[in-house]
Amino acid sequence: MNYKETVIWLYNQLPFYQKEGKVAYKKDLNHVLSFFKKHGECYFSFKSIHIAGTNGKGSVSHMLSSILQEFGLKVGLFTSPHLLDFRERIKINGLKISKEFIVDFVQKHKTDFVNMRMSFFEMNVAMAFQYFALQRVDIAIIEVGLGGRLDATNVIKPELSIITNVSLDHQNLLGKSLSLITKEKAGIIKNKTPVLIGKQPSSIDIIEKTALALNAQLFYSRQYDYTSDLKGGYQIDNINTAVTAINILNHIGYNISQKIIFRGLMQVAKNTGLLGRWQIIKERPLVICDIAHNVDAFKFIFNELNGMKMKKHIILGFSKDKNTDDMIRLLPKDYSYYICGSLNPRILHPDKLIDRFQEHNLSYKLFAFSSDAYAYLSTIITQNDLILITGSTFIVSDILKYLAKS
Repeated sequence: MNYKETVIWLYNQLPFYQKEGKVAYKKDLNHVLSFFKKHGECYFSFKSIHIAGTNGKGSVSHMLSSILQEFGLKVGLFTSPHLLDFRERIKINGLKISKEFIVDFVQKHKTDFVNMRMSFFEMNVAMAFQYFALQRVDIAIIEVGLGGRLDATNVIKPELSIITNVSLDHQNLLGKSLSLITKEKAGIIKNKTPVLIGKQPSSIDIIEKTALALNAQLFYSRQYDYTSDLKGGYQIDNINTAVTAINILNHIGYNISQKIIFRGLMQVAKNTGLLGRWQIIKERPLVICDIAHNVDAFKFIFNELNGMKMKKHIILGFSKDKNTDDMIRLLPKDYSYYICGSLNPRILHPDKLIDRFQEHNLSYKLFAFSSDAYAYLSTIITQNDLILITGSTFIVSDILKYLAKS
């Protein structure tokens, strides 16, 4: 198989969460542990930082990678999902994993993947960890895919565990209450391993009790006077979490200066290739892409928009498993909305949202794809208007792919 055929095989052979949702979520670590037991527990050969959280874990992961790169380390970065290219999930110092490695790795382990009934994400984890081990990274930043306790990444023994925040999301998988979701996130805490909490949830006692039981020193994010090239006021919490993490690393043997922290924070996009976080596509009219797939994320971005004196056009779409009612309830009535579908089967069809938008007296139009909405807006807006593409990862991914071809 060539690279394109290999990626198609990964997508189609077994269900994966980005496409299928709940059916692809595994409730134990047995498959990934069996794979590593057979092929070597390579994740013990490199140092790591493990990051969970409802929101912000992607931004914090990329910030930390950028700072550690500026410090001169060879840094692995494992994140999900991808927006344009599967290889975005696995990087070293901002460079995507090679196509050749993916082809060779899948060809070598294809039979085991099938026999062990490994999920798409479990295959990704196996690939990333072996790649980082073979490339001898100095440290790897590992972002949890979903939850924490039962996530396939939760086999590592990190230098530091980070929980950026906890709020309601993926209740169909992680639990209906904040307490249950917090227990899942706290599942990444390891024995005698420091753990950092970003924004403290009301259920912080669950994390504190877990850390105490495991003799894991608990740290809380502090406030600092740093900025980043990742725009949006909501990034302040993520910046503070990342800087606190670096200072914890400094206490366990690193020597990262304030100058390096500053430089790393100001070059996150350049150093890591991060996409879809308050990403400014165009200045006039102002076009921004920002993924927001739960209530807290919506609160952050609309708080940001409310201070901007422009006519606002919001292109958005929702995954079927999200609490759309609570998110729609947050939408300002003086904005214009363009509800979109996607080829991805997890996206809720725009027709299903008509009643909810009408109930809240919101101005809306329906489009099959975000690219159709964008093309329409391009013909009617002025240079002083604002377009935000938000909601599901898939909606942002669709528009970035469309713009890349334009």
